[in-house]
Amino acid sequence: MSGGETDVRVQALRGAVARLRRQLAVLPGELPDRAFADDELAALDAMVRDGVPEVPRLRRSLLLIAGAVGSVSALSPALTEVREGIDSFSELP
Repeated sequence: MSGGETDVRVQALRGAVARLRRQLAVLPGELPDRAFADDELAALDAMVRDGVPEVPRLRRSLLLIAGAVGSVSALSPALTEVREGIDSFSELP
């Protein structure tokens, strides 16, 4: 796997995380776990920014984020994009 390939996956996941964070921020109404989801998204972004992260840790973050926002249908497309970004780290070449 080349460094360029890694950069593409990192950039894609960071973009997906940023989009979900923006959508979460402008979501009207009360979401009890909003702060928790935002904190976990920030942690996910930091993990990816620091290099190729461990896939189990990425998946754990995804589960925590999905648990916090999964019932909000407006966030479903952005959450799916984050999941797909995480999945790209576990794909075999």
